[in-house]
Amino acid sequence: MKISPTLIFIFLIFHSSFLVAQSLQQKISAAYQKFENNPNLRHAVTSLTVLDARTGAVVFSKGGNIGLATASTLKTITSAAAYYVLGADYVYQTELFYTGDIQNGVLNGNIVIKGSGDPSLGSDRFDATKESILLNQWSDAIAKAGIQKINGSIIGDDLLYNGYTAGPRWIWQDLGSYYGAGTSGLNWRENLVDLHLKPGAQVGAAAVIQNTAPNIAYVKLVNEITTGPAGSGDKVYPYAAPYSSLIYLRGTYGIDFRKSVQLALPDPAYDAALRLQLALEGKGISVQQPATTAKLLHLSEKPMPNNTKLIWTHTSPKLSDLVYWFNQKSINLYGEALLKSIALKQHKDTETIEAASYLGDFWTNKLGLEKGTLRIYDGSGLSPENRVTTMAMARILSSIKKEPWFASYYKSIPTYNGMKMKSGTIGGVLGYAGYQKAANGTELVFSLLVNNYEGSANGMRQQMFRLLDVLK
Repeated sequence: MKISPTLIFIFLIFHSSFLVAQSLQQKISAAYQKFENNPNLRHAVTSLTVLDARTGAVVFSKGGNIGLATASTLKTITSAAAYYVLGADYVYQTELFYTGDIQNGVLNGNIVIKGSGDPSLGSDRFDATKESILLNQWSDAIAKAGIQKINGSIIGDDLLYNGYTAGPRWIWQDLGSYYGAGTSGLNWRENLVDLHLKPGAQVGAAAVIQNTAPNIAYVKLVNEITTGPAGSGDKVYPYAAPYSSLIYLRGTYGIDFRKSVQLALPDPAYDAALRLQLALEGKGISVQQPATTAKLLHLSEKPMPNNTKLIWTHTSPKLSDLVYWFNQKSINLYGEALLKSIALKQHKDTETIEAASYLGDFWTNKLGLEKGTLRIYDGSGLSPENRVTTMAMARILSSIKKEPWFASYYKSIPTYNGMKMKSGTIGGVLGYAGYQKAANGTELVFSLLVNNYEGSANGMRQQMFRLLDVLK
């Protein structure tokens, strides 16, 4: 029987592709086996899944169906869902209102800043969102409305998500730090404040608080920070929670360290209202009553003023721009804000746990994943209780490559070790998830997670980089 040249050619192509894939699989398998033998992984759980990004076929998977803590690699999942549900051009709108009436330049009422959950309001990452720009715009709008005196107060309306909350599964040591800033219906300056410290003259001596920017004299800082050895850097832990009036500062600040330490604002909506009051007073517009928030009024059983009149609307950058900074700088606040926005858009419960549960359901339903492959408790990965399999994460990353917004999503993914991948780090957890083109031209998607390793994070990171080098 004579076989046609065409059939021979097709056979050779498929056979060659099979051998190339088999060769890549063997290389990854050998590298992974070597990685697993690292003594610092003796008591650890590790998993790597690599997929062909074009076909979704499994190139390699070890432990791919074991749910592991994700750290910030979870952000890849949250941001992809935000593109689907909200859209790349989605924007937040923060509105400035006044209540009451204006008579001869006197407002017999209040100024209200109504939040929409925008995580970028007051952030210095965009020109149009900077605190100074917004405060100027708002105070100019108030003046143009004919207001020269306010008999009421400035109210930060933060009731969209029932005030300011942190992830309920986050740990106490994280809550007061910059990465533990929660989310509010009215976020402000990424819910952060800069703390400037001066180290003592010798190791062990007390470090001195120089100032905070902005001034948060309305919060009491209890300074128990000591001076750490040279090279130890920032090991300061602020202990606080939403609405704290007291922040304990503990830990060490390196004797040669000169950078500010960032704390989570206890009440960003209040701080936004206070900054606007100060800006108005700086322009000669007096405010008779202290700044407050809708949540504080509610807690005091005081009514929120109604019959509002709109005088200014601030529109945030597009979602694609927010996701860029979310993934590039791993800003947990953005993850929690996006998580709640996704739930709100879908008419789901916006409480963190319920919204996170919906995020897991979104992906299991969309891709037909098994329910237990995603157990999600926040939008950022800060909760140590998050559990996602590397197979599920890789399948999600593979599935979005065909979407029209994928180019902007891909742009948001940082570059480490010469590879496009999102990192994740919390206590005892390291992870990387992203995209890589192999030497043979195969487009790959991968997820690598390590839980409960020993030794230094940097040492383990280098071992993980050497493993992932086999994908290049």
